[in-house]
Amino acid sequence: MKNLIYITSVIFGFLYAQNELFIPETMSGNEFNLSLQNGTTQLFDGDATETMGANGGNLGPTLIFEQGEFVNINVANNIGEETTIHWHGMHISPENDGGPHSVIMPGETWNPNFTVMDKACTMWYHPHLHEKTNEHVTKGITGFIIIRDDEEAALDLPRTYGVDDFPLNLQTKQFDASNQIVIGEHGDNVPMVNSTIDAFVEFPAQVVRLRVLNGSSMRVFNLGFSNNSTFYQIGSDGGLFSEPISMDRLLLAPAERAELLVDLGDMTGESIELKSYGSTLPQSAYGITGLSTMQGVAPSGYNSNELNGNDFILLGINVGAQTDNPILTIPSLLVDVTPIDESEATLTRNLQITAPNMMQNSITGPFVFDGQSFDMNVINQTVQLGDTEIWEIFNMSMVAHPFHIHDVQFYILDRNGVIPPENERGRKDVVLVKNMETVRFIAKFEDHADDEVPYMYHCHMLQHEDEGLMGQFIVEGESVGIDNSITLPNDFVLFPAYPNPFNPTTTIRFKLVTSQQNASLRIYDISGRLVETLLNEKLIAGEHEIKWNGGNNPSGVYFISFETGEFFSNQKIILIK
Repeated sequence: MKNLIYITSVIFGFLYAQNELFIPETMSGNEFNLSLQNGTTQLFDGDATETMGANGGNLGPTLIFEQGEFVNINVANNIGEETTIHWHGMHISPENDGGPHSVIMPGETWNPNFTVMDKACTMWYHPHLHEKTNEHVTKGITGFIIIRDDEEAALDLPRTYGVDDFPLNLQTKQFDASNQIVIGEHGDNVPMVNSTIDAFVEFPAQVVRLRVLNGSSMRVFNLGFSNNSTFYQIGSDGGLFSEPISMDRLLLAPAERAELLVDLGDMTGESIELKSYGSTLPQSAYGITGLSTMQGVAPSGYNSNELNGNDFILLGINVGAQTDNPILTIPSLLVDVTPIDESEATLTRNLQITAPNMMQNSITGPFVFDGQSFDMNVINQTVQLGDTEIWEIFNMSMVAHPFHIHDVQFYILDRNGVIPPENERGRKDVVLVKNMETVRFIAKFEDHADDEVPYMYHCHMLQHEDEGLMGQFIVEGESVGIDNSITLPNDFVLFPAYPNPFNPTTTIRFKLVTSQQNASLRIYDISGRLVETLLNEKLIAGEHEIKWNGGNNPSGVYFISFETGEFFSNQKIILIK
């Protein structure tokens, strides 16, 4: 029989008392300012833990977006090193997506702006810098995104933030003897909710909505309540279901989100716990007992982690009095959901997850897609704008991987040919692919295209992602954003820069029809800031050539601005290092 692990037990020589759950503040409107910064957090007796956050030293505010609204975001990087911010799950252009190419240099500010196109759901934001994602996320730069729309607003659901509607970021972390966060090992034996150890919260005696995120680097949770009560899942990664689904356990892999309703109406004065039932995790999931390599050897530190294979408490819940105007019933219907029919697909892509060395003694990695580790200079897939595709993911490794794709929400078709469970039939952007399992999903690539700036797909076990289990794809079609060549044919011609993408030098060619024209050639970054003036003088007629060396600038999207008199042309280029 498995032993229940109480978080109040002695870990690293310290005894923890219960701590009130931290609930991040909210930001709403059309203008959002985020300052990424370093901080310290007193998680234990003794030394404070070095952490990171947005608008504070740990975690970030919850951003509330309205569907159809235009939002303008300023992300200031004050952590002293390069990073990025990715709006996980959102359907936005690649320039705004915040992947590894959109590097924010120390002291710089990134300015994405876009119209919110997604349905009401729970998403999140986090860094995505290649080889630093795990560190920056684990140290605390994460925040929720709540998207609202008219369809959700018409439902009788809890939605008073921090009263009957709660964000829960579930994580497990490893700390050293000095209380500092350890990255990339298997000793993640400290559960946390919203960066609170041994957390407790008071919920009112009514229907309460939980927006649950698995924000862990590696661990899979199997969620349930200590009294084995029924709860209801009303939504997954990308939106609400057509009707609530009753359950007493919920499997949640890293980066997956679930919206839950729990009815506490007859429990005033009682206490229960939200737990992870690690003793009943499926095979190959990180967190089971005896996860090993093909040689049958467990990685160092894994089997000694007391959370693995055991049930443990995540959150203590005390049930208090009802609020004014409480929600007392679970709705029977939610929103219209129309999955994409398999017959609409024009192409099937096949991806295979393997370890470069199938005998390797590690569940940390590296792992690869189709035998190839991630390369910033390689576009792995090219998708046509407007196409509907089936992606087939086959996992040949010994550990389950949560597969995430940017830009789109997909519908799972089947697992090893079997229709997925009812709660996996909604809109998704993450799916857990178990050992020797094939998962097929279908998605439509619409609205956003860029021939040069890629989207990512990757494992969302962050150590695996950093070690190379990631690829990138281009959506080809009519470009969005800055006009790509406003020219006057009888005045000048700006030729396409070559090479593009480039590292670190590209050649810019143009032709002037008449002499003694004043010509200016400038480079701007994606935020519209002037990077360098390459030319500003009168030139003779004919073809001219200028090389730009971007070696002192970060990877990302830049724009060439060429002007003669009242006429100008813009051209997009991408620097990849």
